[in-house]
Amino acid sequence: MSRIEESELIINPDGSVFHLHIKPGELANNIILVGDPGRVETVASFFDKTDFHSVNREFVSQTGTYKGLPVTVLSTGIGTDNIDIVLNELDALVNIDFESRTIKEEKTSLNIVRIGTSGSLQKDLPVDSWLLSRKAIGFDGLLNFYDGCEGICNLGFEQKLMEETGWSDRLTKPYVVEASEKLFNLLDAPNVYKGVTISAPGFYGPQGRVLRLPLKDAQINDKLSAFRYEDERITNYEMECSAIYGLSKLMGHNAATVCAIIANRKAGAYSKDYKPVIKSLIQYVLDRLAH
Repeated sequence: MSRIEESELIINPDGSVFHLHIKPGELANNIILVGDPGRVETVASFFDKTDFHSVNREFVSQTGTYKGLPVTVLSTGIGTDNIDIVLNELDALVNIDFESRTIKEEKTSLNIVRIGTSGSLQKDLPVDSWLLSRKAIGFDGLLNFYDGCEGICNLGFEQKLMEETGWSDRLTKPYVVEASEKLFNLLDAPNVYKGVTISAPGFYGPQGRVLRLPLKDAQINDKLSAFRYEDERITNYEMECSAIYGLSKLMGHNAATVCAIIANRKAGAYSKDYKPVIKSLIQYVLDRLAH
């Protein structure tokens, strides 16, 4: 097996992976991803005990147990560029031998659930509800840098979306990836909305918000809300899901995203206090994983 060079996989002097500062053996196979580093402590407050913790930049983690199930909670910060770091380093921790710098013959598959916040693009999707992402649409272009992406993407969905929205050649080509069927079914419930989530490469212009700068396409959100592919509609915006789904599929991991809807862009509504909603969602996800 070929050895991975030190410049490609950077290992810290203490044996931890470069950005996450987690060592092999300190990571659980069940992983909760959150954007906000402050939310790590909220998730970990449900643990029976905590065994490991790390802090580096926006990457804060705690590994412990919930009802006897080993769980790691890790903050990613905002954006799919950070997800590229997080997913590659999580995979390296379980599927690369740090001593020999070679890929292990027997692969480990992780269960990765993102718990986040999101804005709805459909008027009937209420604030303070939960939404489980059946598919993710990447407006970020990240997955297009990796070989094999065409084999895991819904090319028909992508093509129709570009045609019906008049997608500009100056924008990166969108990609569409499905959630892990295993985790989607595990997290599904009658009180959980299901939908198709856009991961945008920004919070303002890329999500159709206007402050001082006008948009290239002022009708983009209306087009996205009206779009249909077969029996599916686009339900919400956030900023990480597409890269989590795409990289997980390429690497052989299970991934799902469930978000609290804290804003309804069509109704102009915003949650009065979404923190209790997030806390209930955290317990719901942990209970499902430990079931």
